[in-house]
Amino acid sequence: MPPTQRSFLFGRLAVMLCALFWSTSGLFIKLIDADPFFIAGARSFIAAGTMIVLRCIFMRKPFRGIAVALKTPAFWVSGFAYSATMTAFVVANKLTASANAILLQYSAPVWAAILSIAILKEKPRAENWIGLALVLAGLFIIFHGSLASASLLGDVIALASGMMFALNSVCMRMQKDADPAYSLVLSNIITAFFAIPFLFAGGPGLSLPGLGAITFMGTVQIGFASILFAYGIKRVSAFAALIIACVEPVLNPVWVFAVTGEKPALNAIIGGFIIVFAVVFSNMLKIKGRRLNVKR
Repeated sequence: MPPTQRSFLFGRLAVMLCALFWSTSGLFIKLIDADPFFIAGARSFIAAGTMIVLRCIFMRKPFRGIAVALKTPAFWVSGFAYSATMTAFVVANKLTASANAILLQYSAPVWAAILSIAILKEKPRAENWIGLALVLAGLFIIFHGSLASASLLGDVIALASGMMFALNSVCMRMQKDADPAYSLVLSNIITAFFAIPFLFAGGPGLSLPGLGAITFMGTVQIGFASILFAYGIKRVSAFAALIIACVEPVLNPVWVFAVTGEKPALNAIIGGFIIVFAVVFSNMLKIKGRRLNVKR
């Protein structure tokens, strides 16, 4: 196999494995009988250490460029935004169905496009408005059902998680002279720091399986998955990565249903399908538009 094809294949496998690890988050959050802030903080504490260790193992200069990152405002905003993303997602999973939480968070790429228009002053395009309209339609269907199931608060927090994820994505793009990976480490440190009171309160009563689940989430589901995504995203197109990443919102509720029996509501399935379609379709138009501009 030629080196180019091998690199492309390994890149796709890395992104696929990353999405597979990400998709297990909802299940483990449901299974761990602990305060959501404790789960978020303990997971991030382990994840931060894991990412630092992995960088030291696989990189000759693991802390190269950190001085530049510390001086970049987008670095700090990204760190706090992704910290809010992770914490809100864990809280949402405790308050609403796992399918609702992941599908609402998956609307992030569309919000990122809107934020790019406002913050980066990018010119709005037709795919931005089409994507936004479809996402709003999907949100309406999901929230309409959540009013009857008393999970509205969890759905609102899940939506906020997606918006914070979008802000993080925009700030990551703004870090042209800094390594964006530092923002991921910072966000986990921030999450662990603000969860310190919950770490002391919730740790002693946690069962051995619960500790094992949090350790897996910190080391594999966040730490190792971040390394896989960083490796894969350099070897596949943005659209290919997006399509492969769709494995996460699809499998997340499947794992939860298989183990806990939690069934996604019909409105969540319909609304979620519209949101996933909106993200994929709007990005297809975006990439097609770029190709046409290149040809011209």
